[in-house]
Amino acid sequence: MKELLLEADRCLMCKKPRCREHCPIDTPIPEVIALFKEGKMAEAGEMLFKNNPLTQVCGIVCPHDDQCKGNCIRGIKSEPVRFCEIEAYVSKVYIENTKFEKEADLDKMVAVVGGGPAGITVAFILAQKGYKVTIFDANPKLGGVLRYGIPKFRLAKDILDTYEERLVELGVSIRPNTLIGPVVTLDRLFEDGYKAVFIGTGVWNPRVLNIKGESLGNVHYAIDYLKTPETYRIGERVIVIGAGDVGMDAARTAIRNGAKDVRILHLKGMDEITATKSELEGALADGVKIETYKAPVELTLKGVKYRETNSENNEEVKEGFLECDTIIIAISQAPKNNIVANTNGLETDERGHILADDEGRTTREGVFSAGDVVIGAATVVKAVAKSKLVAEAMDKYLQSLE
Repeated sequence: MKELLLEADRCLMCKKPRCREHCPIDTPIPEVIALFKEGKMAEAGEMLFKNNPLTQVCGIVCPHDDQCKGNCIRGIKSEPVRFCEIEAYVSKVYIENTKFEKEADLDKMVAVVGGGPAGITVAFILAQKGYKVTIFDANPKLGGVLRYGIPKFRLAKDILDTYEERLVELGVSIRPNTLIGPVVTLDRLFEDGYKAVFIGTGVWNPRVLNIKGESLGNVHYAIDYLKTPETYRIGERVIVIGAGDVGMDAARTAIRNGAKDVRILHLKGMDEITATKSELEGALADGVKIETYKAPVELTLKGVKYRETNSENNEEVKEGFLECDTIIIAISQAPKNNIVANTNGLETDERGHILADDEGRTTREGVFSAGDVVIGAATVVKAVAKSKLVAEAMDKYLQSLE
């Protein structure tokens, strides 16, 4: 607390704060810092939560170097203000000590399909407005990618348990292990009295390399591996294909689960790695090695055949082979089609993402959507920002039904 107050004192309280301008959800950073310095913790927490229901999570997992921290004026000549740490602390105190109340008691039922960042955001907003909200999630516990995609060393899972407790206190019903689509269809939800449905199912189908060997027993997809890494026998040598944040998470998790030699295969150079700066630095600090300018051409039981490319013109230079016990593929994800394949009138684009307008309206009446299932894999804060707008649009729609 004392250290964070000293950090807050470093804020210049800019009249045109670049930190706020570069925050995807427009967090009122100077105002929060001012309240924090005055000891008004509850007010600061409320301001953060009303702006962003997942503010505690974002204070931990956001790419701060690209957003608030990376655009702090202090950072030009010295170290930037670490607002993210203040945000995480204030938000933790607030959500752990606040009992949320309904603004009204409305009789309309809303179904939220998917308990990830988008679904949690919509559920919080609509439940506080007084709607009867039920969250349907295919997994045992809420959190979506936060629980099953981000390693626990980056995000403690008890944070998500607290969010679940607060939702239940607001009257939200939760149906875990329930896959909407094949058995419980969208049609059935409307038949049972739900007046609106929000789809925030994320992107859980791994994209494939389409090369020989992808079905071998030592090959896994990162999105699957990160769900329950402790259940995999990965051996001591691991190769991860893909240098985004998911690839870094998979590599760092492998080290924490016994691997001694973990390498990431990357098609291009170090300056073109798509992972955030903090994720890359964390991986390197953990001992992960980056194999640049290498493109996999075949996966085998003993390792990866690759072609090495020239750094200037991407021309093939030579072929090589890297031995390993386990191969993990991390080249992005796509949505599953459980709902779309069992629903009429719900359209998607060529990549399988649900078509929705700026306020989340899909091509089917009463069905709204936001998050990764609409825009593809993105940051948590972007999913929350869009879901806030969609929740307000759903409220207007529900009111129009009277």
